Amino acid sequence: MFFSLFLKGLNKLIDLLIENGQVFNAFLKCFERKNIAIINDRFYYIKETNLRYLNPKEIVDASDKFIIPGLIDIHMHIESSMIPPSTFSGAALFHGVTTVVADSHEIANVFGIEGIYAFMAQDTVMDIFYAIPSSVPSTVPERETTGGIIGTAEVTELLEHPKVIALGEAMNFKGITSEPDSLIRNILQTVQTNKPFMPLEGHIPRVEGEDLAKFMYAGLNADHTHQSPESILEKIGSGIFIELQKKSLTKENIAVINEHQLFEHVALITDDIMPDNLIEGHLNANLRLGIQEGLDPVDAIYMSTYTPARRMGFQDRGAIASGLKADFILLNDLESFAIDCVYKDGRLVHRSGDALAFDQEALDFPSHFYSSVNCAELTLDDLRIPVSRDVSEVMCNVIQIQSVGTFTEHVKRPVKVKNGYLDWEASGLSLIIVQERYGKNRQVGYGLVEGALSDKGAVATTWAHDHHNLMVMGTSSEDILQAQREVLSLNGAYVVSQDGEVVATCPLPIGGILSDKALPEIGRDLKAVRQAMVNLGYDNTNEIMSFSTLSLPVSPQIKITDFGMMDVHTHQLIPLMED
Repeated sequence: MFFSLFLKGLNKLIDLLIENGQVFNAFLKCFERKNIAIINDRFYYIKETNLRYLNPKEIVDASDKFIIPGLIDIHMHIESSMIPPSTFSGAALFHGVTTVVADSHEIANVFGIEGIYAFMAQDTVMDIFYAIPSSVPSTVPERETTGGIIGTAEVTELLEHPKVIALGEAMNFKGITSEPDSLIRNILQTVQTNKPFMPLEGHIPRVEGEDLAKFMYAGLNADHTHQSPESILEKIGSGIFIELQKKSLTKENIAVINEHQLFEHVALITDDIMPDNLIEGHLNANLRLGIQEGLDPVDAIYMSTYTPARRMGFQDRGAIASGLKADFILLNDLESFAIDCVYKDGRLVHRSGDALAFDQEALDFPSHFYSSVNCAELTLDDLRIPVSRDVSEVMCNVIQIQSVGTFTEHVKRPVKVKNGYLDWEASGLSLIIVQERYGKNRQVGYGLVEGALSDKGAVATTWAHDHHNLMVMGTSSEDILQAQREVLSLNGAYVVSQDGEVVATCPLPIGGILSDKALPEIGRDLKAVRQAMVNLGYDNTNEIMSFSTLSLPVSPQIKITDFGMMDVHTHQLIPLMED
């Protein structure tokens, strides 16, 4: 039908003509002054000569603009923004992101496959494709309790959904490298059998040598975790595709990529962006940071559009060329990446100065998604940790956090014993507790943290990677109890208590991980939580993510779940106190 209309009269088909812009040519990696004709939702003709003979319905003068494809983020988690897909779509388009590949293992950890379907059912203007969550739970049910489990049956079902185009990050180090019959190995085999050409995403932190070969032998050939110059060279040299998130966009890493011309093997991604940060930027912010750290703007754009499109097998986007989707951005300049306007499917969806749209009715979640936190209030007795031996001091295993990133170290510290109980409040450490919240087993894990809170207070959340049980950490019993009670009353939240009073809250009533408010409102709430954590002495480049990932048992080196502290590589539980 299209071609019959085409033959009857081309002048009836041209919807939009963009004139005189500096157009990004992804194939030659340069900008060229050209005109762009668009029919419906696709690019029709790109040429340096006058195209007005095509009789367009609308003409846009872009004589002082740079025109690039819409940004493509192939590794990200919508839930990190604490908003649903319908809200996220408008926020990301605001920043020039027109396509994402979302690994929604957070909602899957809470509601299983039902959560994934609830996400995929939401109407969005931007294109949201999905990577099947491969790590729900991230380890095994004997090490962390989740609300749902994604097994081979669920994977087989999801493989048939048209929005599913990849397998999400495989994280279980032990299951991948040394357990042939593990759930993750069975999931990998299921995908490789049914969809042999589907991209398989890996979570490969601090893995090298033969261990890296084991990951690749299992089929994993991409990594998005924290990189160094050495890891970039080894992984790319071995055949791993690298996805650089913000913490890996350093001068040293960019220098290696530039020196070895590795642009074909690298994409810029976000992975996780908190709502207060999303207000300021998304993938465009990481692109801008990459330029600041040494990337040529042309290479930064290439690694945010064309390279990620090829990694995911997209044949219809990632460049400005005849026949591809008309997703594009008009920029005022390259260095600051200042967006003038954004087009999706040939339609203007954002112009600089526009307010961020929000549609409350588009959320559309089942009612039980709003009542998913099911655990008991803590009491003072729950915080009294008995010491079985008659000693004045006991050696404790401790999670030591870092000021940059989410990695931790396993250290040992002596803690005084008072009247037969661990005197953790006088130790200079923080007590951390993880409560199973799904009503399955009432499991509770205990640990100690160094380098977290220095003042009297507590922070609590149900946004605890990846199992999303209720986690609370504090330096005083009074504040721990106060913060935990507030989280329960809100059916999920981020809460900070100081000197016995709640000083900041960010309600997350949808599954304990998502807000039903507009982005500016939740961004303001989380910013207040972040500042309250800083006021208590929390020192990290991303306080929210640092705390939330203390419960992520696949991120080095020692983390905590509702079963207790755990060695990430061996999955061995680590006792709070040494014998």
